Amino acid sequence: MVRARSKATTARRKKRLRKLTKGFRLGRHNLFRMAKTTLLRARTYAFRDRKAKKREYRRIWIVRINAACRMRGMRYSEFIHGLQLSHIALDRKSLSEIAIHDPAAFDKLVEIVKATLAANAPK
Repeated sequence: MVRARSKATTARRKKRLRKLTKGFRLGRHNLFRMAKTTLLRARTYAFRDRKAKKREYRRIWIVRINAACRMRGMRYSEFIHGLQLSHIALDRKSLSEIAIHDPAAFDKLVEIVKATLAANAPK
């Protein structure tokens, strides 16, 4: 019996992979074996770095809030604790945006937090 060959299927698979590796340099986008391993690695890094990006942004927000608090004579940890005690539910992203774009509102938040901390101080 005649052997069945899968030229169309193989060509389709390779074409799909080459489309995914568009923009890779040198042989990494058109040499099949190299393109396959490069794409696997690229997807691994993409998955990992989607998580890392969220961590990086949170760190940046905390640094910004801390800098804004220090300018007003308060530490970051005190500020966050005071927000929790005064039942103000703002996330770090919005707090950093307020600190940058609306300093007057951030001043009021700091005043509220200082008043709350003073009221809850041990006697």
